[in-house]
Amino acid sequence: MRLTQQALEQASAVGANADESPELKLAEAKFARAKSSMADQSYKNARMRFEQAELDARLAEAQVLTRKSQEQLNVLNTRITRLRKQLQLGEAQ
Repeated sequence: MRLTQQALEQASAVGANADESPELKLAEAKFARAKSSMADQSYKNARMRFEQAELDARLAEAQVLTRKSQEQLNVLNTRITRLRKQLQLGEAQ
């Protein structure tokens, strides 16, 4: 349960939110169902849902980090292209 909670918090910390990430929304729903299963003393079912929720939260986190990395890469590629053009203009003079 604690690992799942930490995974949910980590996903939120990197910028995932349930409105934009269906995986995080699913993780939160599974986490809630797992806690309900714990209350019903259905421990095997609860453990399975906690594990699924943790994996969904980690996927949401990875997707956010991948998107941020891709955005940074795009910015760097734009800068490189701009520098190359400036160099070409300088060599032409």
